[in-house]
Amino acid sequence: MKTRKLVRVLEGERIFPPPVWLMRQAGRYLPEYRATRQTAGGFLELCYNPDFATEVTLQPIRRFGFDAAILFSDILVIPDALDRGLHFVQGEGPKLTPIRPDEIARLDPSRADTHLAPVIATVARLRKELPEETSLIGFCGAPWTVATYMIAGHGTPDQAPARLFGYRHPDEMEQLLYLLAEMGADYLIRQLQAGADCVQIFDSWAGVLDEATFEAYAVKPVARMVEKVRAAVPDAKIIGFAKGAGSLLNGYRQKTGVNAVGLDWTVPMDQARALQTEGAIQGNLDPLRLIAGGKALDEGVDRILEGLGDGPLIFNLGHGITPDAPIAHVEALLKRIRG
Repeated sequence: MKTRKLVRVLEGERIFPPPVWLMRQAGRYLPEYRATRQTAGGFLELCYNPDFATEVTLQPIRRFGFDAAILFSDILVIPDALDRGLHFVQGEGPKLTPIRPDEIARLDPSRADTHLAPVIATVARLRKELPEETSLIGFCGAPWTVATYMIAGHGTPDQAPARLFGYRHPDEMEQLLYLLAEMGADYLIRQLQAGADCVQIFDSWAGVLDEATFEAYAVKPVARMVEKVRAAVPDAKIIGFAKGAGSLLNGYRQKTGVNAVGLDWTVPMDQARALQTEGAIQGNLDPLRLIAGGKALDEGVDRILEGLGDGPLIFNLGHGITPDAPIAHVEALLKRIRG
């Protein structure tokens, strides 16, 4: 089998038209996903049941023929493995038991392997059931982003609880991020060994950090993860997505060791081109252009292809597809890229 397209781009090759997948491509905008989720009974039941998780991962591949499938799971399975009371509230999102500084030293990662075994089983099944040419992407949450939910107990607009925690309890924050980096790396290693072609580290809340905390919370722990993953899987291909990091993305690849840098839609074209001279980039269409469709969608796609198509590019949105994205617009997006 010739190396899959997405992996070739991660190795620095230019392919045109570029391989394409969409963050959250298995999701609520698809009627077949909504039906499967209803059958599963709940979101976590969907994540931890290999039958359901395999099915929803495959749904967008069957419908659209994306060049890559991304494992269906959630970034919060790691704190769930730490027994932090994870549950999902309709209309409100994830809830956890907020962690206190004095609890961090007592966190026990020993049950993670058993707890996450169904997810690894899903990865193995997916590699067998996906078309041979389709890349399989594993993933986990970056330590900082996972820590924000563990500290606040829920999502917040600016992650003030976690930022304050770091300023008031720097030693405990460092301890928490180190533990999450170790657990995240172990989890990614198991996904790669089970058949994932590459993995993505989602740092969805990197954009709220100042320069010093970005280095301490978003760079150092991810660099530790990459180092540990590569010690076990030397040729591991890793995408780092530090959403909202702006100018702090300059140097992120070199400091962390990731193969590709994921870009959100606010990254200027000049900066994207500069980052692409160092290696692969992924992104970065505004998800709202996909909802708008028509001229707004066409112009957004064309700008990325014209501006970044001469280098190693994985076409994606600048963040996840939203539930109100019309299926016809996803079809139009793919036709525009591939046509």
